Amino acid sequence: MNILLIVSGGIAAYKSIDLCSSLVKQGNDVKVILTKNAENFVTQLPFQTLTKNRVYTSTFEEIDENEIQHIDLTKWADKIIVAPATANLISKFANGIADDLASSLMLAVRDVSRVYIVPAMNTFMYKNPIIQENMNKLIKLGFNFIEPDSGLLACGDVGEGKFPSIEKIKNALFQEIEKDLKDKKVLVTAGPTKEFIDPFRCLTNPSTGKMGIAIANECAKRGAEVILVSSINDDSISNKVKKVKIISTNDMFEAVKNNFKDCDFIIKAAAVSDYTPVQVFDKKVKKQDGNLSIEFKRTQDILKYVGDNKSDNQKVIGFAAETNNLIGYAKEKIIKKNLDYIVANDISKKDIGFGSEDNEVYIIDKHDNIKKIDKNSKNNIAKAIIDVISK
Repeated sequence: MNILLIVSGGIAAYKSIDLCSSLVKQGNDVKVILTKNAENFVTQLPFQTLTKNRVYTSTFEEIDENEIQHIDLTKWADKIIVAPATANLISKFANGIADDLASSLMLAVRDVSRVYIVPAMNTFMYKNPIIQENMNKLIKLGFNFIEPDSGLLACGDVGEGKFPSIEKIKNALFQEIEKDLKDKKVLVTAGPTKEFIDPFRCLTNPSTGKMGIAIANECAKRGAEVILVSSINDDSISNKVKKVKIISTNDMFEAVKNNFKDCDFIIKAAAVSDYTPVQVFDKKVKKQDGNLSIEFKRTQDILKYVGDNKSDNQKVIGFAAETNNLIGYAKEKIIKKNLDYIVANDISKKDIGFGSEDNEVYIIDKHDNIKKIDKNSKNNIAKAIIDVISK
């Protein structure tokens, strides 16, 4: 296989020498691009020695007049791996900046699903919302990310951002994405609903929809036709996912009712309001002396409706976000709502669940089999959920 390795200027650049060696020993033809900043950490010589190929460093250093480097290298490569990928280079890729060979080349890649990006940086840089937004933008476009490990970083901090093991990178690089959901149709709900009291105020919850979006993206990546019913409009939602925008629980109920009949999987990851005001005021309710009482009524139980009306060949997956008696309540919900699976998570934990990039869940089936997925990114949790329910 022809592999183009792009090395950017982080302290982990020296580890790319071991990666290069391992790829060559495996029988791959490897060519290397070093960014200008990478040359502050590593030199061309070890890569040239290992690969028996010249090392590319500049857009304007055209040794072969018949070669346009940033175009011809993309045509030559079967796969492109950026390891390590700094915050700077990721941001360049995400925003179309082309001021060196690596960033110019990335704009010439026709099929970005061949690109694998390995972030490595300080944990606070990795968690920075700007960098997360840029990574989500690239994921939406179809780029692959190999998540960094957690541990002691070069700066002395402990957390995510560590260059992953060579084996982890190679496994991701050479593992073809299984299209096990090809010809399947999946409906996913995500995020909160809003129940308006007046034009200014509403009843809602802090769900960000990240878990449901990760599930929708994972299903699309594995070949499914995906419908996402959500109030969230997020840049991380794959272009391959059909979005149905809703606001209230009743909106979501109507959207689900109109779309679930021909779906193979219905995954209800949304955090819906259980109650809605009996009366919705058409004007803002003004502040008054004393207390204000508002009467609420039950909303439509969407998950129970789907469970009661599903066909034998459909699988319905619910979510149970609980603060106590997690497994007990989740098992009760499976029975009451006629589910095939339920995904239970403890929202009382501050570092997982609502608003977090991570989660920790239990996947329980209707036969009481339980699989625990330890704390991990929501993207990896989504993959684990789909691995279980698609069997």
